[in-house]
Amino acid sequence: MENKKTVKTGIRYAVYILFTVTGFVLAILENIFVPQIAADFENKKYALGSFVLSINRAYRIFLFLLIIFYIAVGIFSYLKENRQANYIKKAKFRFACGVALGIWDLFGTKLMYFPQPFFPGPAKILEAFLMESGYILENTLYSLRLFALGFSLGVIFGVGTGILIGWFDKVYYWLAPVLNISGVIPAVAWMPFALTIFPTPFSGAVFLIVICAWFPIASLTAQGIQSTPKSQFDAARTLGGNTVYLLFHVAVPHAMPQIFMGISSANAFAFTTLVMAEMLGQPGGLGYYINTSKVWSAYYKVFAAIIVMAVLFSLIMKGIGAIRGYVLRWQRGLVK
Repeated sequence: MENKKTVKTGIRYAVYILFTVTGFVLAILENIFVPQIAADFENKKYALGSFVLSINRAYRIFLFLLIIFYIAVGIFSYLKENRQANYIKKAKFRFACGVALGIWDLFGTKLMYFPQPFFPGPAKILEAFLMESGYILENTLYSLRLFALGFSLGVIFGVGTGILIGWFDKVYYWLAPVLNISGVIPAVAWMPFALTIFPTPFSGAVFLIVICAWFPIASLTAQGIQSTPKSQFDAARTLGGNTVYLLFHVAVPHAMPQIFMGISSANAFAFTTLVMAEMLGQPGGLGYYINTSKVWSAYYKVFAAIIVMAVLFSLIMKGIGAIRGYVLRWQRGLVK
């Protein structure tokens, strides 16, 4: 009986894997069998080592790799019940993504129904990676270096400021008004001062990212510290805890959910500020790449950079989520 149930579950799960990749299969079939109607599309070819690929064929290979990836993820997820449930939950969305790519290719490439060159098809966007993958990687690494330094410092200063404001009344008296006043000012508004005060555009951009990350993290950290129940402090004092113990073993752990909430919010602000800073005054980065591509009306390159940014942002959010899940593992089963 148990074996029949296992087989039935496995078949049902296999159907979800098949359903997940069907959308991408349909996108490949659309690209192969729908003829190129619009005459303006040029199916350029590029040499990759010993291989010569047209952008349409590269697009189909990309879709095929997505299919392989989601099949592998599905097999991996089957081994654990919670991952299995998550994969099933997202099957409809992945199918819709495949169908959306097929529709986009139809109207953006085959028919060129969308205004050109502003809304190119997916194959044209992929051409940017075939043309200058090295240059895109160089700008991506520049953005990552800038973001990592600025955001890390923003987290350090934000958490430190929040602890000081939340714990010490005198610090709250002097710093809370500064935090509240400066926090509502967009980080980009500081750009003229940053470019004047700091010796290099890079250091000025780091300052802007620190500023935009500092406010939400410091504010939520302070709220978390101040909202610690007095009963927890009384219990710790009864057990012999001193001031340092009360701060770092009671108040800070209690504030951890708010701290990570501030870090997640600050991540979005910092990423936006990063791109704007690169577009207005950096010698490199994805924002710089978007700006230079826009000047030459190479909007397919703009879309390529946007896709890279979306992937990077998602990976950074997943990394923050993984750290949060580990630090707050005591919450499992207690919160939704």
